[in-house]
Amino acid sequence: MAVFEYRARDRSGKMLKSQMEAETAAQVRDVLRAKNLMIVEIKAPKSGLNADVKIPFLDNRPPNLKQVSIFSKQLATLINAGVPLVQSLAVLQGQIEHKGFQKIVRTLRSDVEAGTPLSEAIGKFPKVFNRLYVNLVRAGETSGTLDSVLDRIATFQEKELTLRGKLKSALTYPTVVLVFALLITYFLLTTVVPQFAGILTQLNAPLPFITKMLMAISEFLQKSSWVLILIAVAVVFAYRWAYRTPAGRTAIDDIKLRLPVFGNLTQKSAISSFARTFGLLISSGVNIIEALEITKGTADNAIVEDTIENAKNVVMVGEQMSSSLATSKVFPPMVVSMIAIGEETGALDSMLAKVGDFYDREVDEAVDSMTAAIEPIMIVFLGGIVGLIVAGMFLPMFSIIGTLSQ
Repeated sequence: MAVFEYRARDRSGKMLKSQMEAETAAQVRDVLRAKNLMIVEIKAPKSGLNADVKIPFLDNRPPNLKQVSIFSKQLATLINAGVPLVQSLAVLQGQIEHKGFQKIVRTLRSDVEAGTPLSEAIGKFPKVFNRLYVNLVRAGETSGTLDSVLDRIATFQEKELTLRGKLKSALTYPTVVLVFALLITYFLLTTVVPQFAGILTQLNAPLPFITKMLMAISEFLQKSSWVLILIAVAVVFAYRWAYRTPAGRTAIDDIKLRLPVFGNLTQKSAISSFARTFGLLISSGVNIIEALEITKGTADNAIVEDTIENAKNVVMVGEQMSSSLATSKVFPPMVVSMIAIGEETGALDSMLAKVGDFYDREVDEAVDSMTAAIEPIMIVFLGGIVGLIVAGMFLPMFSIIGTLSQ
């Protein structure tokens, strides 16, 4: 069946724009007329040179977090405005440009129309709607506050996007500089150094150690660069293999938290994510045991996951979560104290919100500090490499000039 696009007006004169699967345009026209809609336009499927260029891999890729966040915000707005859930999904289906996401929303609409709860319908798409999303929607359905829960989800996802953007910006600059430094070094060692080496060899000049080392590295790169590529590929595969094992993942994630510059940023972003996720679940009515289990599943660090698991076990036996967090190396005393106060006063969700806001600012400051620290380090690193190559090539030339001047 082909997909036809149409525009039509309902009895109130409101313009509706959507799509429909049918064999012919006549079938679309009959369906629309049966719904008492006034047809404005029906577009036939594009073909030939006018067809949309589709790449199967890109067309079937799951929607990103930003697209899901926009969907959540729009769905919350429609429900809050009194639009029924099925009709809200139908409206969003016609507005979504991502073809794969559009198909998912179409399936959601069909399931909900057949009587399936929204939380159960979205649970069929775990790559798009994670466990956190499903449980929050279920809590919203149970409490009758689906619109406010969806709005909270959208706000949470926007903050998550902001945090990811900060981390990405913090890592982009040093990565770009390092790549350029390696490319420049490779160019100098494989193009410039061999020319100088040929001249020095013809002159039979005495070569210092630094020059001999550069010439050896240059010769190796010209003849055996593939060895470095194989080593790099082997390291990547070894890292991925190790990270799939429980012991390897724990060791690697522990190293990430101990790194001189990046460790501080990793820890603060982990605390921020924990506070926002756990606080959102608690404020939406999810019980604390299930909230900790879901939060553990969203943590991207084995050490943080173990810490949350220990806290869950402590709560299950009737003790306070803060007593377990106090023994961890992830959560500083200030965070533990605020969580303890929240448990004592019954305002744990608001305390977690304050912790999340505080550590969002801490991540901002950590990103700025790291960028400011890395910039001069990278400049010195690049300048040192170029200076070493220049010195190695010109020191023998100075020796030759001195000998000829005598």
